[in-house]
Amino acid sequence: MKRQRFAVIGTGGRSEMYWRALSRDPEVTEANELVALLDPNRTRMEFVRRKLERPELPTYQPHEFEKMVAEQKLDGIVVTCRDNLHAGYILRGLEAGLRVVTEKPMTTDAESCQAILDAARGREEQLTVTFNYRYAPFNTKVKELVQNGEIGQVTMASLTWFLDITHGADYYRRWHRYKANSGSLWVHKATHHFDLVNWWTASRPETVFALGTRRFYRPETRAAHERCLTCDDRECRFRLDLADGGSLQALYLEAEKEDGYFRDRCVFSPDMDVWDTRSATVGYTNGMMLSYSLHNYAPREGFRLILNGTGGRIELDVTEHSYISGADGKLSVQQGVKGVEIRMQKLFEEQRVVPFESPKGGHGGGDSRLLRDVFVKHKQPADPFNTAAGPLDGACSILVGIAARRSIETGAPVRISELVALPEEKRA
Repeated sequence: MKRQRFAVIGTGGRSEMYWRALSRDPEVTEANELVALLDPNRTRMEFVRRKLERPELPTYQPHEFEKMVAEQKLDGIVVTCRDNLHAGYILRGLEAGLRVVTEKPMTTDAESCQAILDAARGREEQLTVTFNYRYAPFNTKVKELVQNGEIGQVTMASLTWFLDITHGADYYRRWHRYKANSGSLWVHKATHHFDLVNWWTASRPETVFALGTRRFYRPETRAAHERCLTCDDRECRFRLDLADGGSLQALYLEAEKEDGYFRDRCVFSPDMDVWDTRSATVGYTNGMMLSYSLHNYAPREGFRLILNGTGGRIELDVTEHSYISGADGKLSVQQGVKGVEIRMQKLFEEQRVVPFESPKGGHGGGDSRLLRDVFVKHKQPADPFNTAAGPLDGACSILVGIAARRSIETGAPVRISELVALPEEKRA
């Protein structure tokens, strides 16, 4: 079998899952290989080459994309760069006839979302959006229960997501702190959450009304400085040490000389333009309603889901491990879980706890399953839950966040149809 030749676009912390699998995972490398890296920062690409012990691995700059495709005879690309740059590489990859695997979010604004949907029309299978949390066993179990009609038709959903002051604060140190880069956490982070609701309930979002503010990560909470490295407040519990001698130092501190990117910006800076406290009400085309909230300064990490249906109710409670993206020793347990419980109660019956397969590994056991579905799908059993996500899934997830962002800015509900023309729904 000819191995598929992939390049990884962007070599920050999130890329490791892919370049490691494409180089070190025997099941993945049997059918695929990593043949190139592309990043504007040569120091970060050199870090990856050292980690892989592949000093000969070809590296390219953003303006050399077409050169890379031709020289390396690429079959596909994995897009893990900054969120607002995803669309450009997705579109160029599709135009070149490549298989495109992109991290969520697919993109950050309605215009590029429409461009991707148009470019992918008729070749949707070329584009995969990697929603690894779909693959976590407990999330799959909820999908199974709903799909099997255990609680009838879902009419209302409630999803409360809480990020703690380790993981949750970290977004305000990084490029995510600006809407122009991340689309705000409505898009970068909540995309995961809206996708799960869409997938669990097989529903499409239609109308969004949202509220958002910044209540914690601001100078009124604690005096702001430029960055942790030069800050004299050694008692700050939000301090991040980039000079740790590990991955954070190699990936970011030593790479600053090339692009001036500070990975340890003060989380209380006044110049940020993203929210830390938010809620939304979402209406769906099938009549379902969602109540959603997300905040970034909780004492613990996790989420709580409630699905109410015409025949009963499902509750999912998840407590997660916290982590700092890109830090040494964290990748293997990223988004690992400390505790999960699924409860179901049908009308006129007692509540019962629903068993499920114990999760292992990153994102609640989802990362390894995702990698196999993306790179060795031909070896995977048939999937009755349609777990793999394509361009329409990527669009429906980000459009809720984009609409929420616009709703906050205008003070009015926003219809998804005002943002993007989605393909017609298939009716049974």
